[in-house]
Amino acid sequence: MKRFLAAMALTGAMVLPVQAEEVGKVGVDWLGNDIVIDAVTDPKVQGVTCHLASFSRGIIDRLQKGNWFEDPSNSSISCQQTGPITIDDIALGEGGERVFSERTSLIWKKLVITRIYDKANNALIYLAHASQVQDGSAKTSISTIPLFAGNVSWSRGKPE
Repeated sequence: MKRFLAAMALTGAMVLPVQAEEVGKVGVDWLGNDIVIDAVTDPKVQGVTCHLASFSRGIIDRLQKGNWFEDPSNSSISCQQTGPITIDDIALGEGGERVFSERTSLIWKKLVITRIYDKANNALIYLAHASQVQDGSAKTSISTIPLFAGNVSWSRGKPE
């Protein structure tokens, strides 16, 4: 089902390049439910890789519980410096910028990674959350990358 949803996300690929690679899958029960681990690279920040864990429902679970075309909003994120950090022209406002988006339902719900620049602490914050039209989502996870002198270069100069 996750592959079907990823194919449905191709429409969003025109706006935001999908840069995720499945690097692991752990079966959690006999119903075919899995925890999927994706490696996600930030298209505007080279040298940072985020690992996103999300839940993928199996066919038996879908048959038992209905709600065929939706996976839960649960996710977890961990980001690390994986090379020299080079930051291109990123959004600096408190709302941040969407880095990654993958559909977790047929129409409305998406699993999203948003990057926020914390100027006061000189860090990048990566927030994993669900984007839903109804009821929103309080299920979030964050990871931060400190930007120490010497481990980062800005393509347009560091913001003041």
